[in-house]
Amino acid sequence: MELTVDIASPVPVYEQIRAQVTELVESGTLRTNTPLPSVRQLAADMQIAPGTVARAYRELEASGMVVCSRWAGTRVAEVAFVPRTERRQRVDEAVARMVSAARRLGAKDEEIEASDGRILARQSQTR
Repeated sequence: MELTVDIASPVPVYEQIRAQVTELVESGTLRTNTPLPSVRQLAADMQIAPGTVARAYRELEASGMVVCSRWAGTRVAEVAFVPRTERRQRVDEAVARMVSAARRLGAKDEEIEASDGRILARQSQTR
């Protein structure tokens, strides 16, 4: 796993690590159950304090991106993120099924769009 940090950046180093690992998972480069380097190993490789790596790993664990275990180390979580391309494909398939079902009911495109807008607005309020 190749990570780089910019010590001069206003973005904290732990946040740079967190963002890069997140990107690697979301892009599918790091897959489910892929082990991450130990805190000490990554800190040594990057020449940074182990506490910085530990904080990044804690943040990743809190977001559900990784699972940390004293015995098994840190691994990409099973339910971390679906890679963007796969997520897009799944969303497109789900929307296509919904549109097909609405059309079978006789709904016009305008009705489907209006319904979609109402549902999105309603669900946004409950978040």
